[in-house]
Amino acid sequence: MGLRTNSVHKGVYKDGSYNSVTTPIYPTSTFYFDGLGKNKGYDYTRSGNPTRTALEENIAALEGGVGASATATGMAAITAVVSLLKAGDHVITGDDIYGGTYRLFDQVFPKFGIEFSFLNMRDVNAVKAAVKENTKMIWIETPSNPLLNIVDLEAVIAIAKENKLISVVDNTFLSPYFQKPFEFGADIVVHSTTKYINGHSDVVGGAIVYGNKDLEERGRFLVNALGVSESPFDAWLVLRGVKTLGPRMEAHQANALAIAEFLEGHKNVKKVYYPGLKSHPQHDLIKKQMKGFGGMLSFELDTEKVSCDHLFHHLEYFCLAESLGGVESLIEHPWLMSHASMGEKGLRASGITEETIRVSVGIEDAKDLIADLEKALN
Repeated sequence: MGLRTNSVHKGVYKDGSYNSVTTPIYPTSTFYFDGLGKNKGYDYTRSGNPTRTALEENIAALEGGVGASATATGMAAITAVVSLLKAGDHVITGDDIYGGTYRLFDQVFPKFGIEFSFLNMRDVNAVKAAVKENTKMIWIETPSNPLLNIVDLEAVIAIAKENKLISVVDNTFLSPYFQKPFEFGADIVVHSTTKYINGHSDVVGGAIVYGNKDLEERGRFLVNALGVSESPFDAWLVLRGVKTLGPRMEAHQANALAIAEFLEGHKNVKKVYYPGLKSHPQHDLIKKQMKGFGGMLSFELDTEKVSCDHLFHHLEYFCLAESLGGVESLIEHPWLMSHASMGEKGLRASGITEETIRVSVGIEDAKDLIADLEKALN
């Protein structure tokens, strides 16, 4: 089935009693046994729940994985995946990844003896050179957050395979609608389902999608052992939201492209970062591995002409808020908000400046969004 069909129909028809066309919510903490060692497949909701299983079936089908684990948050998914490693292991990742991921890799896991190298992953030779005897994983985020840099999935995953490393791709920005990392040989795909998968800014969640059964078995054990699985209510909300993934992504993309083109021509904007612009330096790679450009963009504001405070204060349809991927448009300042935990050194190394503005473009009318930006920029 096509992705839009899967998003609507996978993990849905679970009600054999009344033929509900939506998946039931099972808000139970525990399940009774028919006898010792005999149950209906579930015993305790942290370990497994029918509503969460339905969502996992849906997301696995969309990404093309063998299975999936739905987690409490996107950070919970990342924590579980890195927990596949042990003290003394080394991870290669980008220097321009999401601020929360950077904080976890820089300030939390090193305390448990796991080492991280942050580098420019657009430089394939730098990735090759960073592999050490204790390297066990390559963590890829593409497009990057917030500068929309593109990592060559085929080339970097080939390095992982050559060195028998686990390759993990954070596919949150594009969703499986616009990018399929398993097509390039990825081992694991992760999502913050808070974002485009759910798409309505009313729930937080994450997902781990597995490329083979061995990783699925290990990953499911860790999600259960760590206690980071998603609640039935939250899983139901994400399963409801994912049904409109296709139409939403098309609307996000159309609006983002129109806004990027407007911003690129505005006198008070220094630079625009958006994969759909011809000015993006990685245009050929974008066409090779992406099926679309997504709804995220960033730009450098000329703060000598317009201050950030002025811009944010005069916007009507863009909420000054963190997060992304919802139907409403959001705007934020990575330096002081989503990526502040990277610290000044990490921010400057990634290319983020005090003039960088990140936009999650919603599904409103493009003309209204552009008029709103034009008013604030002027």
